[in-house]
Amino acid sequence: MAADEEPASPLAAVLLCIGRQRPADAAVGSTITKLVAEYACPVIVLADNDELAHVLKALELGAKGYIPTSVQIDVCIEAINLALAGGIFLPASSVLAMRRAIEAGNDVNRPMSGMFTQRQEEVVNALCRGKANKIIAYELNLRESTVKVHIRNIMRKLKATNRTEVAFKINEMFPEHANFQH
Repeated sequence: MAADEEPASPLAAVLLCIGRQRPADAAVGSTITKLVAEYACPVIVLADNDELAHVLKALELGAKGYIPTSVQIDVCIEAINLALAGGIFLPASSVLAMRRAIEAGNDVNRPMSGMFTQRQEEVVNALCRGKANKIIAYELNLRESTVKVHIRNIMRKLKATNRTEVAFKINEMFPEHANFQH
């Protein structure tokens, strides 16, 4: 071994069991960071929960995996193997929670989501911009007859008698609507 080479780590991986503690706790976070810096091998956290915030914090601190104690032992072994191969293990429940969080975030960008379907909302946005049915159909890749059905359903929901009244009521109900138009 050359003088400037570091000795290889005697460990293949570090499995840190934190139980009910959280990676955001100062002592736990410090331990994860120290292990990542000290050993030239993957650090994997084993914990009693799989909350998305805890998983993300452990990864931010440099962990190469986060294994909830609720998983089967064979999954745990494969998670360690994945980290050894250079991958990062996340529990499926956390990935699904991430997806739900992203979808919930998308609803923030859809202020009318409780009132209209996504497609109806797209038609409403086009109506409020004064677009004709033929243009709406082209832009949304719909048939003009489908646009007419959406408009009829939108008018019924708003108790509006024409397109202008739809735009007026939407702007009245959602004053911030102009900020959400695409």
